[in-house]
Amino acid sequence: MKIEIGRDFPDWFQPAYPEEFELFSHFEVTAGIPTPLFAVTTWKENGRPNVCFHSWSCFHGDKTAFFAVMGNLYQHTHTYANILREKCFAVNFLPLRYYDALVQTIHHNGEADDEFAVGGFTRAEAKSIRAPVIEEAFLTLECTLEQVQDLSGAGITAMVVGRVRHASVEEDYARGYGRRYGQDGFMLLVPAPQDLITGEPGQSGIATIRVEKLD
Repeated sequence: MKIEIGRDFPDWFQPAYPEEFELFSHFEVTAGIPTPLFAVTTWKENGRPNVCFHSWSCFHGDKTAFFAVMGNLYQHTHTYANILREKCFAVNFLPLRYYDALVQTIHHNGEADDEFAVGGFTRAEAKSIRAPVIEEAFLTLECTLEQVQDLSGAGITAMVVGRVRHASVEEDYARGYGRRYGQDGFMLLVPAPQDLITGEPGQSGIATIRVEKLD
């Protein structure tokens, strides 16, 4: 038997925090689909470096180009404004041990804050765009702004697509599977899976990848 969830909000779903279903669709916690966690870095208008701990994205392309597709960037944020103004951004992948430092940049993200200092990150300059990058990242993608689209039309979030212009990979991560997967590799966000029977909220999970099979 399958549990059927439609577009109308399930009235038995209980929020994990008061504004949860003002921010997110109920389909997010119905599906609980994991996606990579990473830091988007940009310059604020006042010249301070900005760090946005983000997920809800995918990375793909064809032989002509490779794209970072950030599907759920809030339009009221510094990051969104910075990307529109600067026409570029960097995507920085860090391992699980940096999770708490990245969370600090969420709690201290005012206009005057140097969010690299907040997280204790070493700031470096991108090679192909005008953006700061996190030296501790094992993989950084430098992107120019390709397109922006308000998918829902509600003026809340936007899909931001960046064209990857340059990649920097830490040498220790440069050989095959190596360190990119497991505790020292990619972090994933598992959106808090709702109990679809009782409506009880869940907690979001932070996961790493274990390769089970080679194809």
